[in-house]
Amino acid sequence: MSVDYIALQAGLQPNRLAARDLTSGQAWTYRQFDEDAWRYAAVLRARGVKAGDRVALLAKNRVAQVLLHLACARLEAIFLPLNWRLSAAELGVLIADAEPALLIGDSHLAAAGLEGFSFDEFEAAAAAVEPLPAREYDPQKTSLILYTSGTSGRPKGVMLSEVNLWATGVNFSVLARVAPGSVVLCDAPMFHVIGLVGNIRPTLMVGGAILVSDGFNPARTLSRLTDPALAVTHYFCVPQMAAMLRNDPSYDPAKLRHLAGIFSGGAPHAPDAIRAFTRQGIPLANGYGMTEAAGTVCCMPLDLAEIEENIGASGLVPPDVRVRIVDEDERDVAPGVAGEILVRGSNVSAGYWRRPAETAAAFDAGHWYRSGDIGFLDARGYLSVIDRKKDMFISGGENVYPAEIEAALADFPGLAECAVIGVEDARWGEVGHLFAAALPGAQLSAAALVEFLETRLARYKIPKHVTLMAGLPRNGAGKLVKAELRC
Repeated sequence: MSVDYIALQAGLQPNRLAARDLTSGQAWTYRQFDEDAWRYAAVLRARGVKAGDRVALLAKNRVAQVLLHLACARLEAIFLPLNWRLSAAELGVLIADAEPALLIGDSHLAAAGLEGFSFDEFEAAAAAVEPLPAREYDPQKTSLILYTSGTSGRPKGVMLSEVNLWATGVNFSVLARVAPGSVVLCDAPMFHVIGLVGNIRPTLMVGGAILVSDGFNPARTLSRLTDPALAVTHYFCVPQMAAMLRNDPSYDPAKLRHLAGIFSGGAPHAPDAIRAFTRQGIPLANGYGMTEAAGTVCCMPLDLAEIEENIGASGLVPPDVRVRIVDEDERDVAPGVAGEILVRGSNVSAGYWRRPAETAAAFDAGHWYRSGDIGFLDARGYLSVIDRKKDMFISGGENVYPAEIEAALADFPGLAECAVIGVEDARWGEVGHLFAAALPGAQLSAAALVEFLETRLARYKIPKHVTLMAGLPRNGAGKLVKAELRC
């Protein structure tokens, strides 16, 4: 049987608001939303898309992205939302890896030098076509690929099925009290799991309403969160977005206390930054997850006293998700003892697109996902994340992998070696610090290194600090010692 909660809600409450696009003003009832998903499927089929094909999208947020994703699932095709912040070269790597049968986009297509089907024209075609008759589809099939850069410097496509995505819908709706009366404002980018899954699936599963914005703007977001006509109940953000809201001149905590909660993920959230909201009566619930787990592993309760008592923890784990903390030999450790976090559940990905070696390394024989994060579980079941085993750092809510930056510099003239680490930054949380050494007789320039990277990487990946050195620190075995760079 198909796991299709949209069709179910269209039967349970056909005339209830399902979605509103805050840019166009268009709104959909659940009946209209269900029918339009089949209309989108009809357009895809007319364009030759079949089961297993990838459909790539390069565009800012709009409700049509959700409909396109659902249409792909119903055809057993695979939706591939591309990060419009990436450079043309980076996008080319992803497109070559995924080999989409169809590329759709807005103005970002031309900006990246890509040719494809206009998203506006696609929407118009869908509005003019008859919906396909409802049919069964296999929810175990991959319906979504989200790319995340790997520690090796090669992008990896995380494969997620409808079973994975709706499992996150169940898990998060319980943790975050998402209910039929909930209204979720989504301005997190939909090429991320928070935007496309965390905001969308729990809400639509229970029959709530999604309000989709084309992007985050602190003053505009605050006006929407405080607008009685919109009646927003839930909002998702990364810590940097939360700080921007709090620091905006229009911020008024009294106007936000109606919210069920603000939910923070994507990066560690400092206890004092959480208290800045909770002590003004606004629940800010920290959470932890990753794309490989369809976004949600745990979340803090919305009870202000519980948040304060467990400040700094990442939250409680729902019943459908299992977490183990293990030592270097993957043996379980006692409560309160730190180790690597392993995750298993219905929400966990089957693996990486066309990356069997990386899949085998990340998932054990029992399909426990090795997160590479260090944390501990306390006696009450609260999970705390205390460090990252990997070199990855998070800048403005975006994962940045030093290996990718280092690989991009491999053919820089005169460069002998380089290393990148993440360092604290007041605005972005963390930014990159590049250490570089020249070949004998060569001269390096910090400005030239940055300029070189700007043509190859997204802006958020460009190191904000550059240090030129005679040579990088290495141990007796010749291995780079990044710990010395952090001193």
